[in-house]
Amino acid sequence: MDAVGRRGEDEACAYLLREGHTILERNWRGGHCEIDIISADSRGLHFVEVKSRTAPLAADPLVNVTAAKQKNMVQAALRYLHSGGRRFKDAEVNFDIITVVFEKTSTRIQYYPQAIIPIYD
Repeated sequence: MDAVGRRGEDEACAYLLREGHTILERNWRGGHCEIDIISADSRGLHFVEVKSRTAPLAADPLVNVTAAKQKNMVQAALRYLHSGGRRFKDAEVNFDIITVVFEKTSTRIQYYPQAIIPIYD
């Protein structure tokens, strides 16, 4: 991970903590799949993809969460849920995206809760 990505994940974690989340994991790996942040709050369990960029932008970082990336997130989340046994049995599961854009004098964070709705084949 490059410095922008690491800094973006740090900013995303700080944002989630301010919003009442508890950070459970960072960069959790399940096989070849990875989840940037796993958190929990009163609404349930959150699997969060973080996309960080430095301005000026050619495109919104959100467009970089491709269908393949979404599928990998769901696979990793299933592995995480199964590894927790009954601990997560009744948890509401959310797939969220956070974009972080570093501008010259500020940082812009956008949170997209429930941005991904898994489709099971």
